Amino acid sequence: MRKTLDIAIRLTLVTLVLTGLVYPLAVTGIARVIFPRQAAGSLVSDHEGRVVGSERIGQAFASPAYFHPRPSAAGAGYDAANSSGSNFGPTSAKLRERAIADAARLKTENPDAPGPVPADLVTASASGLDPHISPQAALWQVPRVARARGIDETRVRSLVTAATEGRTLGIIGEPRVNVLRLNLALDRVH
Repeated sequence: MRKTLDIAIRLTLVTLVLTGLVYPLAVTGIARVIFPRQAAGSLVSDHEGRVVGSERIGQAFASPAYFHPRPSAAGAGYDAANSSGSNFGPTSAKLRERAIADAARLKTENPDAPGPVPADLVTASASGLDPHISPQAALWQVPRVARARGIDETRVRSLVTAATEGRTLGIIGEPRVNVLRLNLALDRVH
C-alpha cells in the first residue's frame, strides 16, 4: 500500500510540474518568439504613442463622435477578467427585452441611420469582449459620427472601408471592423 501511495504522489508531482509549469512556460516562450506583439497583448497606441487598448479586447465608446461597439456581457462591460456571454438563449424574454430597448436607444441616437439596427449592435458576443463589429454596423453609424465630428459622410465611409478586415485566410469568419482602430483613424483625420 505504501509503495502505491508513493508512486501516486510522485506521479502527481511530476504531472503538476509538467502541466502547471513546464508546458505553460514553453508555450509562452514560443509565442513570444513567433508572435511577440500578440503575446504582449496586441496593444494599440494612439498618435502620441500612448497605449489606449488592445486590438483583441473591445471597449466602450459612448461619445456620438465615435463608433460604438457591440454590447458586452462581461462583468461591468468589456471586463477581461470576467469574460462571459449573457447565457440568454434565443427564446429568453430578458434577451428580447434588452435587444428591443437597445435597438430603440440606438435608433434615437442615430436618427439618420439607414434601415433597421444591425443585429450585432444589439447582441453581445460569446466572450463579451469582441472588439469587432460588422462593416454594416459601422456604416449604419456613419451619419451620427460624421455629424458629431463635422466631417463629410463620404470621408467617414471611406475610413470604414479602409478599416474593414477580410476573412481570416480568405475563408474563416466574416468581414469585420475593429472599433478601436477605426476610432483612432477618426482621431487622426479630425
